[in-house]
Amino acid sequence: MRRLAICVLLAALATAGWAARDETVDQLKARLERARPEERIGLCLQIAHQQLRNADKLYNDGKVEQARAAVEETVTYSEKARDDAAQSKKRLKNVEISVRKLAERLRDIKRTLAFDDQPPVEKAIERLESIRTALLKEMFRQEKKK
Repeated sequence: MRRLAICVLLAALATAGWAARDETVDQLKARLERARPEERIGLCLQIAHQQLRNADKLYNDGKVEQARAAVEETVTYSEKARDDAAQSKKRLKNVEISVRKLAERLRDIKRTLAFDDQPPVEKAIERLESIRTALLKEMFRQEKKK
């Protein structure tokens, strides 16, 4: 009986994990609007990662303007994740690691682009790096003694 309960629990968790991966950006944005503050950080990061994957695919398909918009949303939702993490003082390290991975992936994408398409991507990388810097400062900020 106990094994059956564990198996059912594991199956439910696996199904929930797959369902979260299958959500579209629009569905994630809808969830974000009604999410509790502690859930917003993870949702913003999911949107940012998914939009970066979309941008890569769009660049490969030659849809440069749509790809630029996806890159812009990647940065925007990374900033929202940073703001929520800084406000709540939770998951700062997770957000920093995630933003670092986004910046690394964006550098990889930049290397595959035509020279004329690279400047907006470089600006996005710089913005992601400034997000990381702000997160690191927040994580290692010394509390002033009163």
